[in-house]
Order: sequence, then structure tokens, then C-alpha cells
Amino acid sequence: MSAADSPTTEVSGQKILLDQVTKTYAGQHGAAVDNLTLEIPAGKIVMLVGPSGCGKTTTMKMINRLIEPTRGRIVVGDEDVTTIKGDDLRRRIGYVVQGAALFPHMTVAQNIATVPKMLGWSKDRISARIDDLLDLVSLDPALYRDRYPRELSGGQQQRIGVARALAADPPVLLMDEPFGAVDPITRQRLQEELLRIQEDLQKTIVIVTHDFDEAVKLGDWIVVFREGGHIVQYDTPDRILADPADEFVEHFIGSGAGLKQLTLTRVRDVQLADAVTVAPGTSSADALARAREAGHGHVVVLDDRERPLRWPSLRSLGRTTQVPGGLDPDLPVVGSTATLQDALDTMLVSSAGAALVTGRHDAFVGVITVEVIMDAIAAAREASGADDEDTPIGTNERPEEPAAAEEPA
Repeated sequence: MSAADSPTTEVSGQKILLDQVTKTYAGQHGAAVDNLTLEIPAGKIVMLVGPSGCGKTTTMKMINRLIEPTRGRIVVGDEDVTTIKGDDLRRRIGYVVQGAALFPHMTVAQNIATVPKMLGWSKDRISARIDDLLDLVSLDPALYRDRYPRELSGGQQQRIGVARALAADPPVLLMDEPFGAVDPITRQRLQEELLRIQEDLQKTIVIVTHDFDEAVKLGDWIVVFREGGHIVQYDTPDRILADPADEFVEHFIGSGAGLKQLTLTRVRDVQLADAVTVAPGTSSADALARAREAGHGHVVVLDDRERPLRWPSLRSLGRTTQVPGGLDPDLPVVGSTATLQDALDTMLVSSAGAALVTGRHDAFVGVITVEVIMDAIAAAREASGADDEDTPIGTNERPEEPAAAEEPA
């Protein structure tokens, strides 16, 4: 069974061009960003990485002009956005920060409605949009609409932050260390959620992160900066891992580059195994008969929305008369957008040799096994890092001055 369960979606994002952009601060030696030209393709996720103080956050904030460039052009779509009011621009670009930064005195619905209200949307349109976005970030509108931020977990708050940023359907989404304030397990789930949302929406997303592993996992393209906003390498994750531009990039990648190859393949890209699925309350004898006929040692218990609840073995099922319900908190589950590294980590934590895979709306789509992961690693080692996709421009070089015309003799 294939994990490729997403429909083809038209690109809704817009290309971005930073054209010879410089940012200098009074009293500071040297430029924070020096003569940067950077093309960001429409509908792609581009990760900005580099050491502290390298200019990656300044670069991102100049796109929505939270930081005003000293000189240069910034073009979103076909419009030079340095010529319009900053507040107007920011209403057209989604922005997500670490910790979500929700308004504590507003409900979830009121937080999401902030920009649509500013744009003069009708109440009915705003209400429908809130429900759509909560569903998009896998939160039940009936349960979460009227809650306040203090009543949410850190991961739920961050999901609401993403929903708020997407409320007015902006073509561009900027994210500043969006998952840095949550625990590793929640972070993995939020990363998978973002990739799933991107499959549906195809926005242009620019993310600042200090975590190179996150950049490899999320990015279609990665920009590696050094001090002064100078681009060292702008390439796909696989080509950066296979062929780092210099020692600076090698050092930034760190040790274990071979293991990082696991983050280049998604669960949706490998062959999944089928499973016998049953509903809670089903006769255990019937479930056992179906599993034995299929040659399986387990059954997957699904709720009425096809989401996995439990994964009992035939031995444990044989001790019951009806298939049990209720969610097993230790159930090894990964999303179809997860990387093979995520899947392997999930298996190791749960001490299982396999994991359940979910797709759109957390519905069950199949089982991934450790043997499939090992085969994928072997195949990745044999495959070349070549990629036919054109690399967008990223440079700090100044254009050459035109040659002076020779004076007539």
C-alpha cells in the first residue's frame, strides 16, 4: 500500500526576490546583511540556517519589513513591496514566532480572526474560516474555538499560531524558530503537521532555524549563511549533505552526515504493509479469524474517523471477547510526511519493529517496518545526489560595473 495519499495541489504561494539587499545599523561595524540577492521559489519551503548573528533572522524580517532594508529591492510575486506601507504588507504575509505569541485575553477563535477582521471580512466568512483552519491543524472546532491560550498545551498553542498566520490565506508564510519552545516529541509532530498542511496549500514558506536536522527535514531548499548575511551554500538538502561547499558547511552539518540521509526520505515514499483493521466492540473471535486468514500477528483498532486507537497482538486479543477501545498512549504512530528517521525513532522508543502510519486527518494508511527502513537506507547510499531541478539564485556578489567606453582617437 502506498503512503502517497495526498492529492495534487496547485501552488498558492508567490516567488520572493531579495535584490541586492543590505541592512546596516547605526554604530555597528559592518553590515548585518550585505548586498544579498536571494530567489525563493513559489510554493517551496526554504530554510535559513547559520550561526547566531549571521543575519538569517534579519533577512527573513526584511521580507515583511519588520526590519526595513537600508537599500535594495524586495519583490513578492511581481510587486516591489518596499514601495507599500509596512502594515499593509504584513497583513498579506503570515508570520509565526516561537511560542505562538497568542493574545492571552482572546479565545482561539478571536486570535485566528485577528487579520480577517482588520481586512473587513464578514462575520459568517470569518466563522467558516476559523472552523476550516482548526480542522486543517487537526484541532476539533467544537472543542477548541472558545478556549483561551492558557487552556492549551504548547503544541496546541503553536498550531493555533499557524492557523492565525494562515487566516487571510496569505501566499507567503514566515516562521521564526517556530518549534524551538516545545519538547522533542511535540516538535516532531508539529513538523509533520506543517508538511501535511504544505501538501494541501503549497504556500511559499521561509523558516529560520538553528537546527540543521530540522532544515533537512522540512526544507525543499536550504540557505547556509555566515556572518554578515553572506551565503555559503544554497542548495537542496541532499546535495548539501552529499557535497558541502566548504569546511564551514561541513562544520555546520556536524557529525553523522550519513545518518542524516534518513531525513531525506519520507514515510510516504516507501512501500507500506497492509493491516487487518477492526472497530472497537467487534467480536474478538471474528477479528482473530480475519487476522489469521491474512497471516498477520496483530490487528489495528480504528475509531469512527479511521484513526488508530490500539494495535493488539493476537495473543492479547485472545484474552478478550470484544475488541477493546480507548486510545493507547504508547501507540507507535507516524504521519506519512514524517521522515524515515522519525519512523525509526518512534520504533526505538516503543521497542517495536514497526509503526502505524497516518495520512490526511490522521486516518490510518498502513504499517511501516524496520526492514523497509533498512532497505531504504541501502538504496539511498547507492543513489547519486544528482538533481535536475534548477537551483535558484543566492549570492552576495555585486554586479560588475559596465566597462568604460574607449575615447575616440
